[in-house]
Amino acid sequence: MDLLIALLLCALGYLSGSVLYAPLICRLLNAPPPHLYGSRNPGATNVYRIAGPGPALLTLIADALKGWLPITLAQMLDASPTTQAAVGLFAIAGHMLPVFSDFQGGKGVATTLGAGLALAATTIMITALIWLLLFRHFRVASLASVISAVAAPLVSLWFNPEQFALFVILMLVLLVRHRDNLVRLKQGREHLF
Repeated sequence: MDLLIALLLCALGYLSGSVLYAPLICRLLNAPPPHLYGSRNPGATNVYRIAGPGPALLTLIADALKGWLPITLAQMLDASPTTQAAVGLFAIAGHMLPVFSDFQGGKGVATTLGAGLALAATTIMITALIWLLLFRHFRVASLASVISAVAAPLVSLWFNPEQFALFVILMLVLLVRHRDNLVRLKQGREHLF
């Protein structure tokens, strides 16, 4: 029975992650679809480019909730820490490879933020502060995301060591998802704010 509940929670996490809010918010505002504009990424950064800070913040919150809500449900059902981490990974995978959008999703940073807040709030808050400081200094969202992703496992060793393996997996996934950004950074062609 526990295995069945864990599988259902993981499926719920994936389906939650598969709902892309950036296109919905842009449609409501009569803004261009995010997959046709800017970085073509359905996330908060691209919504900022298209529609400004308010819609971008709304997208960030909605995408973070996709990671936070399924894990919170798993916690309410007394699921094991391993199951909770798996639910978070499935929510992030849903955002990156959404079944409702032909498996063409975003990079998963905001959904990772939400999942991390539910699983390891201290690590995520420190990592988010690192992101904000880097973004403020360099004005490059992808650079801030990549460095924060690398820092997260190190921060978790100190504050949430039980989730170290999760943060290593997330780091590797986010680095793979940002590979095009890394190439543009190396070439000096990455988008600035």
